[in-house]
Amino acid sequence: MNTINDTRSTLDKYMPWMLALLGAFLTGKALKRMFWMAFGMYWALHASGIHVL
Repeated sequence: MNTINDTRSTLDKYMPWMLALLGAFLTGKALKRMFWMAFGMYWALHASGIHVL
């Protein structure tokens, strides 16, 4: 009877999940920063009298 367990290390097993979570986290931070930058630029133009929309 041959009972071999999964011999991969824990790091090798969970590295794709950790990289995916890191990528999602960094993407969320980038989207948040882009939103607030666009909002600030819109508000600065609006306050200066230039109405974009």
